[in-house]
Amino acid sequence: MPMDLVYLDNNATTKPADEVVHAVHQAQDEFWANPSSVHRFGQTARQKIELARASVASLIGTHPRQVVFTSGGTESNNLAIHGILNHGTDATPGCLITSRIEHSAIREPAEAFGKIGHTVWLPVGDGGLIDPSDITDAVMANADTPGPILVSIQWANNETGTIQPIHDIAQAVHDAKEQIAKHKPGRARVFLHTDACQAVGKTPVQVDGSGIDLLTLSGHKFHGPKGVGALYVRRGLRLHRHILGGPQELNRRGGTENASSLIGMGVAADLAKDFLNDEDRLAGLTALRDGFEADLLKAVPTALVNGPGEAGQRLWNTTNVGFPTLEAEAILLGLSEKGVCASAGAACSSGSLEPSPVLLAMGIPEPVAHGSIRLSLGRSTTQQELDYALAVIPEVVRRLGLVMPNL
Repeated sequence: MPMDLVYLDNNATTKPADEVVHAVHQAQDEFWANPSSVHRFGQTARQKIELARASVASLIGTHPRQVVFTSGGTESNNLAIHGILNHGTDATPGCLITSRIEHSAIREPAEAFGKIGHTVWLPVGDGGLIDPSDITDAVMANADTPGPILVSIQWANNETGTIQPIHDIAQAVHDAKEQIAKHKPGRARVFLHTDACQAVGKTPVQVDGSGIDLLTLSGHKFHGPKGVGALYVRRGLRLHRHILGGPQELNRRGGTENASSLIGMGVAADLAKDFLNDEDRLAGLTALRDGFEADLLKAVPTALVNGPGEAGQRLWNTTNVGFPTLEAEAILLGLSEKGVCASAGAACSSGSLEPSPVLLAMGIPEPVAHGSIRLSLGRSTTQQELDYALAVIPEVVRRLGLVMPNL
């Protein structure tokens, strides 16, 4: 049965929850004063922002004072990198250790930093997993760096859903720090940042006591508004400001706060916490994705899943499927004509005819990477919607395969 819209692009953005929309509208109508003003009207807006900060902090398991509000994941990632490495100042350049499978909001700053400092690109294993021992080796190899060392590894990948062993990675960084302290006292300071935009709201996150120094999140990835995000900053960590022009956010990020959207993100954080506490719902959605993926591979036997195969190594909502010899853009256009929304990877890269750099870094052959699409479920995705997608995708692939007989 035809459907007007089947939205399977939730890693690009999620629909704001009804409660979030209501909270934003109310805030724009009632709490529009400048939260830095000392009068009662302004301080009411300030109180609402601080309640939102407490909600976001509770979602990731930390104290509200460790949460710095930003304009979103991209700014938070840049603040983490520039804030530790002091990019663009006269400070001694340090070392950034990361990978080619990161979001472009990490890859591009890493490439820019490599022109004045030193960027180390880690090898990528099967399924897009990083070996924690490679991180220890990379930190130790750069222990004589006069500036700080920042390790930045994505918690969950936006294209494949691969979940990194972030706690093992944190332990690897800790072990390297201990070795440096023992054998090279007074040398490099080492910090760990994780881009958790795709993880927060989809999988439990407990950041305090984890060994993570900095963590990025974005409101619109868990049914909040666009244009707001946050950076967790471990207690006691000194961060160089990236945006100057005011004392907001404990003097870490200048600029008048986007009160209404921050309030909406706070509501979204409360809803996400409730969702993550519902184990039956999580299990049901995971089974929904697994069944959809298995049925799709049966319908299109030449298709390949990009990512790790073991349970628990991928986000419950994500499947990245390659259709060898086809072009992802042609597949997506065909799906769009039938009302199915998907993507070829990061939404920031839409319009590019090049294969995903994430997939290529994972060792996916170029003919497969060219024909790979991402299908990402949401909390409200239904079996009926997936059944419709399962009817449409093979039809589109077969139609394109008429001019590509190698399918």
